[in-house]
Amino acid sequence: MKMLTPRRRIVTHIAALALTAVTAALVGSPLAAQVAPPAPADRAGVRNVPPEAVPAAKLVAEPAALTLRAGQTVNFKIHAFDAQGKEIPNAFVRVQSGNRAVRFSDTTVTATAAGKFEATAMSLGANGAPIMITIPVTVTWPALTKVEIASTSANLYAGLTTPVQLKGFHADNSERTGLTGTWRTSDPKLATVNRFGDVTALAPGSVTVSVEAEGQRASKVYTITANPVSRLEIGIPESQMRTGDVIHLKATARRANGTVVADAPITWSYTYVPDDSIAPAGLPGGAGIVQYDRFAANYPGRYTLLAQSGGAYAQWAVQVNPRDVRQRIEVTSRGNINTTHTSDLWPWTGKDGRDYVLVGTWGGDGWGLVFDITDMDHIVKTDSVRVDARTINDVTISPDGRYGVLSREGASNRVNGVVILDLAVPAHPKIASTFDQELTGGVHNVFATNDYLFAISGGSKYVIIDVRDITKPKYVSEYRHPNARIHDLWVRDGIAYSAQGGVGVVVVDVGNGRYGGTIEAPKLITTYKVNSGHEIFPYFQQKTGRTYLFIGDEEMSRRGRVWEGTQYSLAGPDGKPPRGGIAQTSGGYTHIIDFTDPLKPIPVGRYHLEDYGSHDIIVEDDVLYQAYYDGGVRVVDVSGELMGNLTDQNREIAVFKPYDPDAYTANAPFVMNAMPWKGRVLFTDFNSGLWAAKLIPKPVVQ
Repeated sequence: MKMLTPRRRIVTHIAALALTAVTAALVGSPLAAQVAPPAPADRAGVRNVPPEAVPAAKLVAEPAALTLRAGQTVNFKIHAFDAQGKEIPNAFVRVQSGNRAVRFSDTTVTATAAGKFEATAMSLGANGAPIMITIPVTVTWPALTKVEIASTSANLYAGLTTPVQLKGFHADNSERTGLTGTWRTSDPKLATVNRFGDVTALAPGSVTVSVEAEGQRASKVYTITANPVSRLEIGIPESQMRTGDVIHLKATARRANGTVVADAPITWSYTYVPDDSIAPAGLPGGAGIVQYDRFAANYPGRYTLLAQSGGAYAQWAVQVNPRDVRQRIEVTSRGNINTTHTSDLWPWTGKDGRDYVLVGTWGGDGWGLVFDITDMDHIVKTDSVRVDARTINDVTISPDGRYGVLSREGASNRVNGVVILDLAVPAHPKIASTFDQELTGGVHNVFATNDYLFAISGGSKYVIIDVRDITKPKYVSEYRHPNARIHDLWVRDGIAYSAQGGVGVVVVDVGNGRYGGTIEAPKLITTYKVNSGHEIFPYFQQKTGRTYLFIGDEEMSRRGRVWEGTQYSLAGPDGKPPRGGIAQTSGGYTHIIDFTDPLKPIPVGRYHLEDYGSHDIIVEDDVLYQAYYDGGVRVVDVSGELMGNLTDQNREIAVFKPYDPDAYTANAPFVMNAMPWKGRVLFTDFNSGLWAAKLIPKPVVQ
C-alpha cells in the first residue's frame, strides 16, 4: 500500500535532542547489567539520573584505554565508586568523545574511522561537582584485501590529463575512505601519473597504469591515441544569476571537421572580479564552486567560466547579482513555559475548525500542553495532559487531525511506550490508549500517518503500529538496522527515511512497493554514509523535480573547536535539570544531499554556522525552517538547485533568538523546533516555551 503525507500544513517533527559526539554509558554491577532493564533515555540519549543518586568519588574505565578497528564494536564500561570505595549500582556516567568517528552506547563503543581520539567520562561528585577521567582511543583501519582502479574509459588522448580513482576494500567488502596509494606508469615517455591519480598522456601507444596501497596492487592498460580535439564550444545559456543559483557547465569538444569527441576530458575553472559591495572589504575566499559539472557563486561579481581540453579552451562570462532575500521577523505572541524545559511542538486544525498546537516538555514530569493558536496574535492555553513520563520529547498529530501522540521517556515502571490522544474535542484531548509492545527502551521520536504510527524504540529500531482504531492500537512490524542507533524518522510516499548513528541515512520501503516493501514487511532500499545520524527531512522540490535530504548533526560537544562552548550540564546533583544556570551550547550543521535517485545520492551542500548546532528541520515551499539551538530560529531560502554553504550565499531570510530574562535559564536561546503555520512561524525554545512570529513582507519598489 502507498502512504501519502500532505505537503501543506501538516509538517514533521524531525525531533529530539541526542548526541552525535556525546553519548551516555549507564554502568552498574555485572549482575545489574544482566537482569535489570535499562534506565529510560532522556534528552540527548543520556539516561535519566535517579533522584537518589549517590555522589561518585572515583571513576574507573574498563578497559582504561581502547584500541579497536574501524567498523568494530567492543565492550566498554565505567565503574563508579563512592568515597568509601564501594561501587555505586546504576551510577549515572556520561561518556563523550570529541570526534564522531567514535560512538558510545550503554555498554559498548563503536569506531567508524581511523585515528587517535580521547573520550571523557563524567559523573556527579560531592556537592554536584563533576569528576572526570580521560580514556585514550586508538582506531586502526582493518587490512585491505583488494584495490581497484576506476575510470570511465580505457582510452587516453595525447596531451590531455584524465583523473582515475583508487578504490580499496576490506574483507567484508566495505570501502576504505581517504585511501592514498603509490602510482606508476609502465612507460613515462608515453604517460605520467601524479600522486592523486591524474594520468597525463604524452604520446600514442599502449601504457599500463598501476597503483599500490598497503601491499595490495591493481593495474589497468590504456590505449593512447592522438588528441583529436580541435576546439571547444560552451553551451551555457545563462549570462546572469544570483548568489547561490546553480548553472550546469556544458561544453562540447569537436574535431577539426566538426564531429563530436564524446569522451574528451574537459576541466572547468573560473576567474572572479568582485562587485562594488565586496571590493572595499577585500577579496573573499572561496568565491565560487565548481563541482559535478555545476557552478554556483557565493559572492556577487563577474565570473568568467573557463573550459579546457588540452590546448583547446573556451570561456563564458556570467554576472552574479546579490541574493537579497532578507525580511524582518516580528514576534506576535507567546505561550510562556518557564517552570520546566520545553521540547517539541505540532500544530493542527481541529474538528471544530480552530487551530491548535500540542507542545511537549523535557524533564517536566510528563506534561503535554495544548494551546489555541487560531489567533496567533493571542495564543491561549486550553488544557494539559499528564502521563507517566519524565520527558515527552516528541509530539505529533495525524494528518487528518484525528489523533495525537506523546512519546514517553523515564516512566516510573520503565515501560515507556507512547500515549495516543483522542482529538475529537481538540481543545481538551483525552487519552485513548497507550502502547508499549517492543517500546520498553524509551520512545524518543515518532511519526504519524492517518493509519499507522512509527515509533522509535530505545534507539535500536522503529516499530510500526496500526492506529486505525486509536483505542486498540496493534503491532504491525518493525525495522532494525544492524550496528546503528536510530534517532529520527520521516515517512514520505511509503518510504521511511531515518537518521541512524554509525550508519547515516537508512532508507526503507514501508509501503511504497517500488522496492518490494510493504507495511507488514519493510525492505531496505539503500543506506548513505554520513557522519551525523540525528535529524532528517526529505523534501521534494517541485520546480526542479529533485528530492533533497536535509540531515542535521546535533552535537552537544564542541570539544576541539576554537569555541569549545560552556560545557553545560543537563542535570543537577538530584538528577533534575537545575533552574537557572548557564546557557547551553551546541555544534554541527545541516547536510544537504541530492537524493533524487536513492541509489546514486550526491552530497551537494550544507547549512553551516560554526558557532551553533543544528536541530529540527522543516522545509516547505522552498523555505527551510531551521531550529538552530543557541543560534535561534533561522528561516532560509532553499529555492532552485542547491550547492555549497547556504550561509555564504546570503540565502538567510530571517533569524530570531528568543532571549527571555524570566526563562528557565535566563536569556539562553535554545530553539528546539520550528514550523511554518498559515503564514506564521511557530517555534519552541528549550528554556522559554512556545513562540509565534511573522515575516514582514519587503516593501514593493515602484
